Parts: sequence; structure tokens; C-alpha cells
Amino acid sequence: MSPITTHVLDISLGKPAAGIVAILLQDDKGHETELARGTTNADGRIADLLPEGEAAAGVYRLRFEVADYFKQQDTPSFYPHVDIAFEVTNGGGHYHVPLLLSPFGYSTYRGS
Repeated sequence: MSPITTHVLDISLGKPAAGIVAILLQDDKGHETELARGTTNADGRIADLLPEGEAAAGVYRLRFEVADYFKQQDTPSFYPHVDIAFEVTNGGGHYHVPLLLSPFGYSTYRGS
């Protein structure tokens, strides 16, 4: 399993958000590098962003491209994308970054 995974739930519909592109970036002293990108599956999950192993310590950002998702549903929305920055402090471990999404708001937390 990837050391960094995600899950997107559309809380306005009460179901997983399939088809959202997520881009994983790592910040190295102000310079971001794209590490991976994936698309949420039918269950709203991306479990294979990185190869199995450990995530290096550092600051990461997951960018979710949500505009197309809402356009496909013919739903007006406020955010073209959602960025979630988080820090891996010691390296290693598993970091699950869920996104609870609606057309006019979102929330996130550190999952397990």
C-alpha cells in the first residue's frame, strides 16, 4: 500500500466522489515537485499514489481538481480545486488524508 492515501466523500450526496484527479506534491524549501497523480475510484479512494514503502519527512500537498467533478453533475460549486497541505515529521508510517466535499465547502482530517 502507498504510504500516502486519500478518500473523497461527497457529503452533499452522501456517497464517494469518483473521478476526481488528485496531485501529490512535495515542498522542498519553497520549490514544489509533483510526486504522483491519480483519480479516485468508484469508492472515492486512491490507494496507489506512491510505491509501497515509507514517505520521507517533509511537507506535502494534495491538490484535488474538483471543478470537473461538479460540472459532470451539473452542480454549481465555489472551489475549482482543494489543496490540503500536511507534514510528515519522522518519515515512515501511513498517512491517510480524507476529504469531505460539498459544492460550497470542505473539511479534512488525518485518517487512519
